[in-house]
Amino acid sequence: MPITSPIPLDRDPASVRQRVEAMEKLLERLFVIPGTRQQVGLDALLDLIPVVGDLAATALGSYIIWEARNLGMSKWQMSRMAGNVGVNWALGLLSVIPVVGAIPNMLYRSNSYNLKIIKKHLDKYHPETGIVEGRAERLR
Repeated sequence: MPITSPIPLDRDPASVRQRVEAMEKLLERLFVIPGTRQQVGLDALLDLIPVVGDLAATALGSYIIWEARNLGMSKWQMSRMAGNVGVNWALGLLSVIPVVGAIPNMLYRSNSYNLKIIKKHLDKYHPETGIVEGRAERLR
């Protein structure tokens, strides 16, 4: 019996949108800190590991840029996205104390910014991707 993935592996824009949204949720909004409304993801958690965690978070954030390239987004858009990931990486490296370095990453959500850039592109060039399972997605 074949194993089915909850995240589509196709290259069509709707599948790319689902993968990018899932990656952004994993990196930025995995869970809520108890007693607060602050959402935290793998990006901030990886920042607790000096240097290696920052590199891993940067690699995961770069995956979103790779998906943007697959959508045929412009070099300007991908440069903006790379700049967002670079700022996030630099913020993580600035801190010598790992816990303190996680705070800027919780406040500067580069992957969320990159998701907005991709959604704007998809809404303009592939508006049908905004409808998943019969319901329209509202942009923030």
